[in-house]
Amino acid sequence: MRDSKKSNHTEWECKYRAVFIPKYRKQVIYGRTRDDLGQVFKRLVLQKESEIEEGYLAPDYVHMLIAIPPKYAVSQAVRCIKGKSGIHIARTYGWSGLGMSKAKASARGYFVSTVGRDEQRVRKYIVAHEAEDRRAEQLKLG
Repeated sequence: MRDSKKSNHTEWECKYRAVFIPKYRKQVIYGRTRDDLGQVFKRLVLQKESEIEEGYLAPDYVHMLIAIPPKYAVSQAVRCIKGKSGIHIARTYGWSGLGMSKAKASARGYFVSTVGRDEQRVRKYIVAHEAEDRRAEQLKLG
């Protein structure tokens, strides 16, 4: 295996594409919040012995390629990331600062798929989407 990881008795390569959105699809991921969330996500995935291999934080959604060891359920890892990052946002910025009144920052659901042979395509898509969003943002400013 080319990118496999090892633990005591296991060699694994389990990568997933995960996408989730803020509650009410509000555009709240920008500026300092965006930089802060990137660091929070990196710390949270380490708690599940996972790794974000590619990621993009758009104003209204999170898109990442994440490697999760087989001993954790994908749903468990994604719920951890969503829930604890929401708690961090509430404590740091307050709900009213984000225009939210309830104690949850993200919508209930999420999208996740296995990557397999399409890994390079998923990586390219995430990077290209980020570049396109930046280009569109520059056009708005100019």
